[in-house]
Amino acid sequence: MVFLLILAGFGGLILGGDYLVRGAIEVAQRLRVSPLVIGLTLVGFGTSMPELVTSVQAALAGSPGIAIGNVVGSNIANILLILGLTALLAPLSVAASVLKRDGAVMIAASLLLVAVILLDALSRAVGVSFLVLLLAYVTSLLIFVRSAPVERDIPAPAKSQPTFVSVLAILGGLVLTIISARMLIAGATNLARTFEVSEAVIGLTIVAVGTSLPELVTSMSAARRGQTGLAIGNIIGSNIFNILGILGVTAALKPLSVPARFADADVWVMLGSAILLAVFARSGWRIGRGEGAVLLLLFVCYSVYLVITA
Repeated sequence: MVFLLILAGFGGLILGGDYLVRGAIEVAQRLRVSPLVIGLTLVGFGTSMPELVTSVQAALAGSPGIAIGNVVGSNIANILLILGLTALLAPLSVAASVLKRDGAVMIAASLLLVAVILLDALSRAVGVSFLVLLLAYVTSLLIFVRSAPVERDIPAPAKSQPTFVSVLAILGGLVLTIISARMLIAGATNLARTFEVSEAVIGLTIVAVGTSLPELVTSMSAARRGQTGLAIGNIIGSNIFNILGILGVTAALKPLSVPARFADADVWVMLGSAILLAVFARSGWRIGRGEGAVLLLLFVCYSVYLVITA
């Protein structure tokens, strides 16, 4: 039964991610909006829904290790694992404006989380503050989209289906990815707990990677379709939302005590990953297969560290 849940979760994530990307690209084309902007907002935030559901449920169930580990581990996996695999599939071009604006926001949010974890201060007030910062970021993005010139070089969709059909594809793909992620997490977590692994490690590994699978499927589907901007936007937008949105909502609902292990290494790996993404992207404004291989190697090293310290 556990293995059936895992297999069904994987299958649903692949199908849901394909629908989500296809619908997002079509909406971007119709509105003449860059797929990057769609990736930063609709797709990036949407694929973080499994993390939101998981962290809130874990916090309310009295498992702060899973709630926090889910966010920290997901942000690490998004860059080292997902971006690494995506760059191996297709080198990713990075717009300078995106790195200076949205990449800087991602690093700033990561620094803020480091400070909060070191101070063990995930209180309700901090959660509300995170949500206010997220609202300010989204508002600035919407203002940028409205003031930016219409991108005429984005081709119109090949098919003449109504826009609402594309929106339904996005919503349907999103719902399917969330349900499938929950199935996968349920099966994987049950397997992990049979080995009596700590909640923090479960959150950093099984749960974090499981809830990041929508980002993996979405980014790789986008890269396969030549939409590297959407793939990059998905990762950056998801990491920003994970910190400000997910931990914001979770802490606002129930203040979290921070397990000591996060301040030792994990949160620093998360911050280092964000900075490394900026460094790689700044070099030639692209992330090639070589950089992708380095990111994957670092993820393997971090995974070995987690196993040793479990």
